[in-house]
Amino acid sequence: MLWDLFCRVIDNFGDMGVCWRLASDLGQRGHQVRLWVDDARILQWMAPQVSWSADADLGQQTGRGQAGVTVCHWADAEALSDAHPLVPGDVVIETFGCHLPDAFVARMQRPSPPQWVNLEYLSAEDYVERSHGLPSPVWHGPGAGLRKRFYYPGFTPATGGLLREADLLARRATWDDTVRQTWLRQHGIPWAPGDRVVYIFCYANAPVDALLTHLAASPHPVTHVLLAHGHATELGHAWEKAQTHIAALPHREPQAAPGEPRAHLNALRLHSLPALPQAEFDHLLWSSDLNFVRGEDSAVRALWAGRPHVWQIYEQDDGVHADKLDAFMNRWMRDWPAQLSADVRALWRGWNGLGPLPASLPAWQSPQTGWAQHTLDSHQTLLKQTDLVTQLIHFVTQTG
Repeated sequence: MLWDLFCRVIDNFGDMGVCWRLASDLGQRGHQVRLWVDDARILQWMAPQVSWSADADLGQQTGRGQAGVTVCHWADAEALSDAHPLVPGDVVIETFGCHLPDAFVARMQRPSPPQWVNLEYLSAEDYVERSHGLPSPVWHGPGAGLRKRFYYPGFTPATGGLLREADLLARRATWDDTVRQTWLRQHGIPWAPGDRVVYIFCYANAPVDALLTHLAASPHPVTHVLLAHGHATELGHAWEKAQTHIAALPHREPQAAPGEPRAHLNALRLHSLPALPQAEFDHLLWSSDLNFVRGEDSAVRALWAGRPHVWQIYEQDDGVHADKLDAFMNRWMRDWPAQLSADVRALWRGWNGLGPLPASLPAWQSPQTGWAQHTLDSHQTLLKQTDLVTQLIHFVTQTG
C-alpha cells in the first residue's frame, strides 16, 4: 500500500520522532510512504541517512534513504495544481490534528477515497478505549462527504498499541556489558563495570539541580550523568558552575582541591551529548541504569529499554497533563508493591513539578532492586500487546 503521512514539527520535535518511526516501520514491512513535513531540518540528526534530490513530479527536493520512505515538503501538498500529477495514496494519516492541506484533501475526493486516519497522542486515560476507531464525518470544506477515523495509541488491547519494530527485541537482547562499554566509550564516556549511568532528557523546568545534588551526595564510586543536547546540558552546566563557585569559597572545608568542580567531588561525572539519531538514542537508553525522559516518543522508547525511568510529560496550560501522568502511573505500576509504587510516583510527580522532589531516590542501581525488577515485569507485560503498526495495517484493511 501507499501511505501519505502528514506531520508538523512542533517546538520539541516529539511529533516528528513518532512520525519518522511510524514511516520507517511501514517501509521496513514493504509499504511505500510519503512523509510530508513542514520542516525537514530535524532529520539531519534524527535520520542522517536521508539524502535529498530533485523530484520531477513535485518539482521540488525530496528525501530518500530509508527503505520505502520518501520525505516530501508540506508546502508542495498545499500548492498542488492541475499541473501536478500526484494522487493521494491508499491511506492518509493526519497526525496529532495537524490539519491536512486543502489542495491535498480535494484530491482525496474520488469514487474509492483513501482511508483517512487521524493518529492521536498517546494516553493511558479511560477515554482512549472509548474513542479508538470512532468515525468522524467531514461536513464542510474540500473534504465534505469524506470520513476520517480516530486512531489512539495505548496500553490495552482495546487501543491502537505502541510503536515497536519487529526486530527491536532481538537488537535489545544483544546489548550486554561488552557492547555497552564499547558504545559508551565511543561517545566519550569512560564507563567501567560497576559505574552507574544516569541519562537526563528534560524540559527547561525540570529540577535538574536538585537531582544532581542528590547524586553528588551518593557514596557510589562513579556515576556518569549523560546530559541530552539542549535544556539538560544547560541546566547541568549551570549546576556545575554553581558547585565550582561554592568549592572555591574561603573558610570552607574542601573535599577536594580548592576550585575543583563540585560535580567531581563525589565521582559524579557530567557528559554532554549531541542530538542522536533514533537508533543511537535507543542504544543510549539501553546503556543507562536510570533514564529521565520527556515527551511521547522518548517515553515509549524508555518502556522498551526495560530500565527504571522517570517521564516528564509535556506541560499544558489547563493542567490536564497531571491527569494524563497519573493515568499512566496507574497503568504502569498497577502490580507493583504499594511502597515502591508510592516512592516512584512521588519521584515522578516531583520531577514534573506536581509536588516536592523526594529527598532520596528509590533504589535503582542494580537489576536486583525492586524498581528495576518491577520495571522489567511491566515491560514484559506490555510486550504481550500487538504493536501499533501491525494493528494499524489491520485497522485500515478491515475498515476499507
